[in-house]
Amino acid sequence: MSAIDIRGVSKRFGTTPVLHELDLTVAAGEFLVLVGPSGCGKSTLLRMIAGLEEVSAGEIRIGGRRVNELPPKARDIAMVFQSYALYPHMSVADNMAYSLRLRRTLPAEIARAVGAAAGKLGLEALLTRKPKALSGGQRQRVAMGRAIVRKPGAFLFDEPLSNLDARLREHMRAEIKKLHRELGATSIYVTHDQIEAMTLADRIVALNGGRVQQVGSPLDLYDRPANLFVAGFIGSPAMNMFQAHLERDGGTPMLTHAAFRIPLPRDLALPDGAALTVGIRPEHIVLGAGPIRGTVDLIEPTGLGTIVHLTLGGTAIKAFSLERHPLSIGGDVQLDLPLARLHLFDDAGVRVGD
Repeated sequence: MSAIDIRGVSKRFGTTPVLHELDLTVAAGEFLVLVGPSGCGKSTLLRMIAGLEEVSAGEIRIGGRRVNELPPKARDIAMVFQSYALYPHMSVADNMAYSLRLRRTLPAEIARAVGAAAGKLGLEALLTRKPKALSGGQRQRVAMGRAIVRKPGAFLFDEPLSNLDARLREHMRAEIKKLHRELGATSIYVTHDQIEAMTLADRIVALNGGRVQQVGSPLDLYDRPANLFVAGFIGSPAMNMFQAHLERDGGTPMLTHAAFRIPLPRDLALPDGAALTVGIRPEHIVLGAGPIRGTVDLIEPTGLGTIVHLTLGGTAIKAFSLERHPLSIGGDVQLDLPLARLHLFDDAGVRVGD
């Protein structure tokens, strides 16, 4: 297991900046997930750690050793890509053993390593097959097995589940999490899928525009998003956002919107009339009771619960409830926005009020 230290790392393509002076430490044995929209720089950062892209500025250390000038094969890492990159003319066993043969590893040791990895991944019955005879999930497991047999200091995953259907992605997420628990290896995983990030990570790094927006545990980002980007990106259905402003009524700070006026438990270091964005997650809206009235626009039953689309004082929102409320499209519904569940952001999009 190797710790990975990233200090002041930047990346430019020509005159176009892609990553801006990133500082990040990945502890030995940690499972870190880089998450963000397409173009945020997460795959570029992973490729720089792997040695597939040059570092424009800053330093990367793996296991305490500076690797900026080292080729990929000298960095003691293994990478699993979105494409399986298997050799079609080789069997599963030969694909998994290929890197060990290049290192001139003894045949008996190769057989032990391949057998052990196949056992962990449920590939024992498939070792003689060619990739064309495998399903997508099986091919991805072979790609992971090829990485495991090398016993690297760190694993790098670049959106490895993107080509799989939803049910298979769910299955493979569980497999990767179990595998990490067994191996205890340092892992960095890139995805744009926030569900993957939430379910897999010890810590999440939320990236946007080549900059780190927040680093923390999955529940840190979910419960206390640092800014509007993280609040909107993490969570499904996405967090609802209202435009409101701060008023003071006889010294009492009030959160004011066209559909509600809520007293705050403590004042904010903001001027009277300051613009605020109010966020609340759909599952935290209380339907069927409360002082606020909304109009039902659409009802989406999911089986587990119901997503209700509402209009509230001109703002479109979603509520998620495990109960099956007797609602009708175009009808009114009473609801409550619990104060403890509200997230407040200033006009720069930064969290306030904590």
